[in-house]
This record gives sequence, C-alpha cells and structure tokens, in this order.
Amino acid sequence: MADAPGRKLRRYQEMRDFARTAEPAGGAAGPAGHRFVVQRHRARRLHYDFRLELDGVLVSWAVPKGPTLDPKARRLAVHVEDHPIEYADFEGVIPSGEYGGGDVIVWDRGVWRPVDADPAAALEDGTLHFDLDGEKLAGRFVLVRTGRGSSDKEQWFLLHKQDEHAHTGWDAEDHPRSVKSGRTNDEVAASPTALWHGDRPAAEAEEPVGWEPVSEDELAALDALGAKGKWSVAGRSSP
Repeated sequence: MADAPGRKLRRYQEMRDFARTAEPAGGAAGPAGHRFVVQRHRARRLHYDFRLELDGVLVSWAVPKGPTLDPKARRLAVHVEDHPIEYADFEGVIPSGEYGGGDVIVWDRGVWRPVDADPAAALEDGTLHFDLDGEKLAGRFVLVRTGRGSSDKEQWFLLHKQDEHAHTGWDAEDHPRSVKSGRTNDEVAASPTALWHGDRPAAEAEEPVGWEPVSEDELAALDALGAKGKWSVAGRSSP
C-alpha cells in the first residue's frame, strides 16, 4: 500500500482504452482524505462498486448483492484494481465493448473513518474495521479477507456490525436511486448528463451532455429578453 498512486493505478489503466471510455484515467494523487463511494454498476452483471479512499487512490471491491445494514448478512466483496480519486464522482455510461461496459450511478457517498491506527497495514493483514457516514450507509463495518476465487482475485466479506445503525433485512435494491442526481440506472443509461474524457486533466475532464431541467422562472426571464440582452440557461449562454 505504500507505493505511488500512479503505480497502483497501472492495472486499472492497462485494462481500459481511454479513447473510447468516459472513465477518468487518473494521474497525480489528490489531497489525502477518507471519502468513500458506492457505485451501482450494471455491466455484464449488476454489482455495487465499494470504494475507500486510501493513500491517494480508491481501494475497490465489487459487491454483487450490494452493501447492507443487516448485521446477520455477509456480503461477498471481490477485491478489484485500485481506481483513481477522480472516479469517486463518476456517473454515466462506459461504452459497450470496453472493460466494465454499462451504466453507473453514484449510489452512496460520504466519509469513512478507520478504527485501525494503520488502515493500509490492516488491509494487508486481511481485516479492516471502519465507520461509514454516508447518505444511505452508516455505522461500523468490517472487511475480512477469506481467500481467492476462481478468477484468482481476492475474496472478502463485507459485514455490518451490531450497532445503532443496524437494520435487519435492509437491502440495497430497495434504495435504487443515485445520491448525486436522484436518477436510476435506467434513467442515466437513457440520457447521460455528462461524459468523462480520460485524456484530459481531471479538472477539465467532465463534459456536460444534453439539457438539464429548466425552471419556469428561467423560461419567463428568457422570454422577457426578446431579441435583446444576454442569456444563460442550463449552463449554456448566448453568443
């Protein structure tokens, strides 16, 4: 866990063609922090991408059934390649034919707080305890490494501890909307609002696509202008 973020992202970058995919390529590490994000990802199979910011990258697991607040449930979590920090806000469509092709929403996000003094070392040892403070997920969780699956990827369990946030029977599929846009995967797939260009600097990579909803007040103000004056609607401006 101590190598440079660029080296950590090598596997991620080798698996993608950034001339075709809207995913961020990643570059220099962002500011240190403890953000987490869960992205609902409909690729070849539906799964939830669970990501913890650590040492300049997003350490990532694919969770087929999604995280849960049910302390009696053990969720399989397959350790996948680290992702760039910029990916934490990605919501859109990965083109068909690309690795992970499908639609992605930001299903939950917030901050995580490691219980262990050295979370990188705890991950290396195979057990990480942490607290989540998100819009859907909250409370004490633990990731436990169990071995390797048929794909030779590390398999872990993601569990919620018994605490004040525990909720028996809680199912991610009962909460399908994005915390970023309020939209579902179907809605994002049908009309993405942004593309991400992996060959641009992260600050310039996101490109709005299409029109966002316009309020009645904005329409009235535009009508009052007639042929005169300057206007700006849904992020677009007059010449």
